[in-house]
Amino acid sequence: MKQFNAAKKWLGDLDGTAAARLVTVASDVALVVSDARQGVIRDVSFGSDELEQALPDKWVGKPWIDTVTPESRQKVTELLRDANQKGASRWRMVNHPSSSGIDLPVLYVAVQVNDKGKVIACGRSMQPMATLQRQLVSAQQSMEREYLKMRQAEARHRLLFQVSSEAVMIVDAASFKVLELNPAAAQLLGDDKQRRSIGHPFPEGFDAESTLALQALLGAVRATGRTQELEVRATRGARFLVSASLFRESQSSFFLIRLTPQGAARRPSTVDPGSSRVLEIVRSAPEGFVVTDLGGRILFANQAFLDLVQLATEEQVRNEPIDRWLGRSEVDFNLLSAQLREHGSLRLFATQVRGEFGGRSDVEICAVAASQGEEPCLGFTLRDVGQRVSVDRQAGQQRPRSVEQLTELVGRVPLKDLVRESTDMIEKLCIEAALEITGDNRASAAEILGLSRQGLYAKLRRYGLGDLGSDESAESA
Repeated sequence: MKQFNAAKKWLGDLDGTAAARLVTVASDVALVVSDARQGVIRDVSFGSDELEQALPDKWVGKPWIDTVTPESRQKVTELLRDANQKGASRWRMVNHPSSSGIDLPVLYVAVQVNDKGKVIACGRSMQPMATLQRQLVSAQQSMEREYLKMRQAEARHRLLFQVSSEAVMIVDAASFKVLELNPAAAQLLGDDKQRRSIGHPFPEGFDAESTLALQALLGAVRATGRTQELEVRATRGARFLVSASLFRESQSSFFLIRLTPQGAARRPSTVDPGSSRVLEIVRSAPEGFVVTDLGGRILFANQAFLDLVQLATEEQVRNEPIDRWLGRSEVDFNLLSAQLREHGSLRLFATQVRGEFGGRSDVEICAVAASQGEEPCLGFTLRDVGQRVSVDRQAGQQRPRSVEQLTELVGRVPLKDLVRESTDMIEKLCIEAALEITGDNRASAAEILGLSRQGLYAKLRRYGLGDLGSDESAESA
């Protein structure tokens, strides 16, 4: 420890007040202790109001050892002993009970200031460090819990991957090498030990035409990110339906490839186009028709719906959430699905369809929930009512004339437009009432409305009220 070289010269004239100020500023907690053996506290200073509130007990007149927690008593005894024997102790951590119920750690050093056993204990609050330590421990425990959950989830997924009867492969999208395949896929490819295929490029084991087609399929999936299917032939003569999907993990892309032998059941999420007359009628219907799973992902869409969303092929919308195009916000589909879950069907739900290139169409939706069968789904018909809404607005001068007409627009018109429409309606009604009260005296009507005559004439022209003559028009101009 390095002390001042000329302490008496530069600090010898310090009085008690200056020394107390110096100790208070240099410490978070400072104690004046007399009777070194008993360690009775004679005075206390705190460096901050927060610390004084955290330690509300009156310490003056109490032994220092009685103000600390039981495990810190021995440390206080050693602080006082070292101060008496050596003049100064080493830093020791002591815990004080606080008003919050959480022990307050303070790092103390005790210094003997005279030969009568008077000791000054200077303490630094370690509460910020203790708070950080508690947060660190809590974060570590949380990470361990999450890590355990991840390991358990990984174990479950690994078990499902191994025991699944569906042939599944994981392929690196950059190198096209097979990273994993389950026993069902290994059996289909004639790799009983699952060793020959792992690490080798995909596709392998298919005829030349199928190999080229699979390479083109994987390239298209990697470019568009959409799931695609292809029927191929293996070199042994067996035919498969190959489905490829793209997913990302740890900044890398991978293919999830499913192999289905010819004649086996296809994926439930795939709608078989078939040649049914009913399906052909639905495909060609002038109103949009969409089938989704219970989560809202599109399984089937006809051409009318594709026209509404400004897309060309069904593949562009398949497996996409319908609320990507449906509704003014995500709230609309939530309302639709809630109604379908509760009632099973829905009629004439007014909303909008947003096109891929910015177009918007007013539509009415009728929907039904098909909860029976192996794969529950939702069906939607969308009727474009944009022309009808436009005619209705023109017939009504594009403004509602009553509260009932205004409330009918809820769900079809944004709130800010409804507020504007209601303001215009109230303004028009007030002008009509003022003209009726004044017997169509426009000067008096402007006065009772608090408007200038020019302002009143402008609003009369705006709402098409009265018959402004040429003089009045010139005056308002």
